[in-house]
Amino acid sequence: MIGYATVGCNDLERAKSFYDAVLAPLGVGPNFATDRLQSYGVLGQGSLAVCKPFDQKPATPGNGAMTALAAPSREVVDAVHAAAVAGGGACEGPPGARSDGFYAAYFRDLDGNKLCAFKMG
Repeated sequence: MIGYATVGCNDLERAKSFYDAVLAPLGVGPNFATDRLQSYGVLGQGSLAVCKPFDQKPATPGNGAMTALAAPSREVVDAVHAAAVAGGGACEGPPGARSDGFYAAYFRDLDGNKLCAFKMG
């Protein structure tokens, strides 16, 4: 079971603004912060953190890496994707059915990290 996931950023304030808007439709808000990290979710129950890399080198997206965000409905998947694109993120696949019982939308954040909002069933 995954406890938390992190995505790198090069401008923390800009990233926080993006994720505040993108995660709001999921009912998720900030839960923990440091001078180089902002975490969202419920501590101990899974969270997503955006952070400046510890090695102080530029953040770059991993090829093949993706973080998936579970949504309670297809409408929330749509809202997350819309917030991402409106906030300057790139569409990597519009909301829609991907297979029987799997509805998803894909996007990249401001630093190129790939994310997915999905609803099973």
